[in-house]
Amino acid sequence: MRLFGLTGGIGSGKSTVARRFRERGLPVIDADDLARRAVASGTDGLRRVVERFGNDVLGADGALDRKKLARIVFTDEDSRRALNGIVHPVVGMLAAESARELEARGEPLACYEVPLLFEGGLEAALRPVVVVFAPVEQQVARTVARDGCSEEEARARIRAQMSLAEKAARADYVVENSGSLQHALASADEVLDRICASFGIDIGRYPKR
Repeated sequence: MRLFGLTGGIGSGKSTVARRFRERGLPVIDADDLARRAVASGTDGLRRVVERFGNDVLGADGALDRKKLARIVFTDEDSRRALNGIVHPVVGMLAAESARELEARGEPLACYEVPLLFEGGLEAALRPVVVVFAPVEQQVARTVARDGCSEEEARARIRAQMSLAEKAARADYVVENSGSLQHALASADEVLDRICASFGIDIGRYPKR
């Protein structure tokens, strides 16, 4: 099975592209979903997060309050590294399990949606790499609207990641998401079709719906 990478930045529209791929029948492994599983209630991951960051990052129900944790890690590099050291190994293990399951059922192609693809040094294993690009001001506006955070918090999160311009320069394919939704979806469709063609996979397997 061929596994390619999909990445972007906060508010770039990466999830929109991943959703389009799923609509066409392409399996997508979501690193964010795996990260949530890695620190779910009762897991060793959550226990280690609490040991490092304290009970203040928990909600009233005892589950991880991701917004509280985000305020810490996106403004402090050491905290961000500590969290990544806890979560990333578990995410990698879960992603490998998901890929093996997809391969076992005969899938010829799948996508791994991962925000920190380049930052984590995963590009060599996930070629081709697709980057979803949007201007910084659009990233900020979308993040504020989606997460209910302040503009300052949104900019801090964006600064904590590699710039989208650098990611786009290192990508094999770029999906432009600076215009209309229809334009972004058409760009995503074109990229998926080109990836299928590069691997000799019939694009009819992933019809546009």
